[in-house]
Amino acid sequence: MNTVLVVAGVLVEDGRVLLSRRKAGSHLEGMWEFPGGKVDAGESPAEALVRELREELGIDVVVDDILDVAFHRYDDAQKAVLLLFYRVRRTASSGPPQALDVAEFRWCAEDFLDPARFPPADVAVLQKTRALL
Repeated sequence: MNTVLVVAGVLVEDGRVLLSRRKAGSHLEGMWEFPGGKVDAGESPAEALVRELREELGIDVVVDDILDVAFHRYDDAQKAVLLLFYRVRRTASSGPPQALDVAEFRWCAEDFLDPARFPPADVAVLQKTRALL
């Protein structure tokens, strides 16, 4: 089973967190997640996160500290993920989010953070995210 290094951004503004929804046809389609993606060869995790958030949502961010780390095996997809969750901040010059390469995005309050809405690998960070809201 292959292990994929994945990064995700936890962006909190005005007491809400930015989430994205997985596109139809993708693994775990329709689930909500913290936006991000795979780290490409030659990239640092921070570089990958900046790239992914620009590609998926059209936003520019500064990557802060790691908030959490999770490992999860997806037997149905024959892969495992090592997921690094980082706090991120939008830059002053960043525009608002747009659904460029996600099904949709949403600014969410604490009551939306129901584990049933998220992929298993994202569930562990929900408690720490609630504390930021």
